[in-house]
Amino acid sequence: VLVGRAMGKLQSKTSFHTSKYRADGSVEETGPVRAVQQYGPAHTDAVTSVAALKPDLCVSGGRDKSVAVCSWRSGAELRRFIGHKREVTKVTSAFDSNRVFSASRDKTAMMWELDGTSGPSQCFPGHDLVVTGLAVSPDASQLCTGSRDNTVCKWDTETGECLGRAAISRNLVGAAGGLLLIFSSLRFSHLCWVPGESYVIQTSEDKTIRIWDSRELQVAHTFPAKQHIQMCCDVSPDGRYCLSSSSGSNGEGGEATLWDLRQTRNRVCEYKGHFQTTTSCVFLPRGPALAPSIATSSYDGTVKVWDRDTGGRG
Repeated sequence: VLVGRAMGKLQSKTSFHTSKYRADGSVEETGPVRAVQQYGPAHTDAVTSVAALKPDLCVSGGRDKSVAVCSWRSGAELRRFIGHKREVTKVTSAFDSNRVFSASRDKTAMMWELDGTSGPSQCFPGHDLVVTGLAVSPDASQLCTGSRDNTVCKWDTETGECLGRAAISRNLVGAAGGLLLIFSSLRFSHLCWVPGESYVIQTSEDKTIRIWDSRELQVAHTFPAKQHIQMCCDVSPDGRYCLSSSSGSNGEGGEATLWDLRQTRNRVCEYKGHFQTTTSCVFLPRGPALAPSIATSSYDGTVKVWDRDTGGRG
């Protein structure tokens, strides 16, 4: 597992650390593979969200109310966008596009153009509380936002028009992808658009995951309730699977769960090994000779990589 700091001014010092985490919980120090360059901070306060923009660029948002675009390779800051009045809670983009989107505690979402001015090219007001979820369609023509006001909205990114609004019974935490995933929690939120689909996935404080039809913003399916609040989710690139992660403490809960989105819509696999809340879960890019894998991170201070199909740790 390689760990680096936030993008910004390149420091002269580099460091590296690699470990192999085995299924029995032991850790093997495998030695350096390559150095990970450390960069000075891209924000003057805590970084709240980061997302890929292009193969060599990332976008981040922070408590300093700004949105920054930096190079993965050099650490150089290429753009800084100013316009939110309070903390930025979420950033996202349609990958390899020139449009960046952000959500904020100022109750708005904004769109920024990579080649435009430092101000927003579009603003999406309308929520009554902090915007905690954010997802953009693959062609960047539509945006979905979720808020602690218990509503999810769909927007036309060209006109700023609200195309639809739906209310749910819980606060929103996060979501993932054409299935749009919306989660509920007091601190976390995530939204992703599922490739090639027109659905939204909602996870909430009632410990359930729902599939919404984003065209009409109506619930199409509800998965069986989990034992703990669902904190985060991701959707596989082929749109077949959804991954969710659970809250937990002292070894209870904290699992990640793989769900079938296409046929049976059953629970496929669980990944157990974290001792505290699992805060994030992602599908990892698959190499030519590699088995499908996922990664999870937790309050227990660890990042774990799992075999997607067997639940074993690599």
